[in-house]
Amino acid sequence: MKNTKRKISALILILLVGAAAFFYHKVQRFADQPINVSSETIFTLPAGTGRVVLETLLVKHKLMQENPYFSWLLRIEPQLSEFKAGTYRFEKGMTVRQMLELLKSGKEAQFSIRFIEGFKLSDWMKLLQDSGYLKHELTGKSGEEIAKAIGINDTNNAEGWLYPDTYLYTAGMTDLSLLKRAHQRMVKTVDTIWQGRDKSLPYKTPTDMLTMASIVEKETAVKEERPEVASVFINRLRIGMRLQTDPTVIYGMGDSYNGNITRKDLETPTPYNTYVISGLPPSPIAMPSEASIEAAAHPAKTPYLYFVADGKGGHTFTTNLENHNKAVRVYREALKNKHEK
Repeated sequence: MKNTKRKISALILILLVGAAAFFYHKVQRFADQPINVSSETIFTLPAGTGRVVLETLLVKHKLMQENPYFSWLLRIEPQLSEFKAGTYRFEKGMTVRQMLELLKSGKEAQFSIRFIEGFKLSDWMKLLQDSGYLKHELTGKSGEEIAKAIGINDTNNAEGWLYPDTYLYTAGMTDLSLLKRAHQRMVKTVDTIWQGRDKSLPYKTPTDMLTMASIVEKETAVKEERPEVASVFINRLRIGMRLQTDPTVIYGMGDSYNGNITRKDLETPTPYNTYVISGLPPSPIAMPSEASIEAAAHPAKTPYLYFVADGKGGHTFTTNLENHNKAVRVYREALKNKHEK
């Protein structure tokens, strides 16, 4: 009788172990199944979310169907339920286990924004406004308010003082924090280049150098000729000749600029119109690249006083007005021929 009871007990134990093993295997198979993601998907896990709410959210967003094995997986492997609030990027082919491990890791999705050299502060603000998952603290702020918020104390204009590059951020980061990073990087870059600049240049402050760099940035996109463009403006400054550069006129026109500059625009005084004022404008007119800052700090040694587009992407440089006018005629003829074709 005792042997029979032992055999029955052993059989029950075997059955229980077998059932447990079978159930464990089913849970593991579920864990290794891919979630329902056909392409990259952004998922936000709110603070305070527990196991039940997480499953509800996954089902609601159709990332997973209701499945009893989900709760059992978190019971069997409780470490997987230590997920952290945040915004995550789910990839195609990601399994349930990989998803839970990602949520546990706290490695939130990173987004990027590219601040382009040659753009103005107002252009950058539009980029920020159109960027998703950012917290917007600077919307509707004036340039002076933005400068103060960033921590720029020696000028009421943040123009030029933000380093153009691609910046990464996570959901919930503020637009202000991004601009602070760009400002700190520009300050460091300007300080370094200012220390190594050609000391004979007619700059009184780093802002002067940065202002020149912004003009160079707007005048040419050809990196190799930037030192020559800078040399033209330096040569003009040295002899007291006005810079007469269209980008400064455009900047001074603000929102009234419609894509064309008239003679009246060239003759209308603004603090930035270098056809009217002498010397440099009061602040940068755009965010210059590091290459343009280097060009402003180390312009080429040339006798040039003029330059004009050559119709091929670059510029023709000349030393006197007569040759400059010839170069202008050549450029206009090239444009005419191009349009006729």
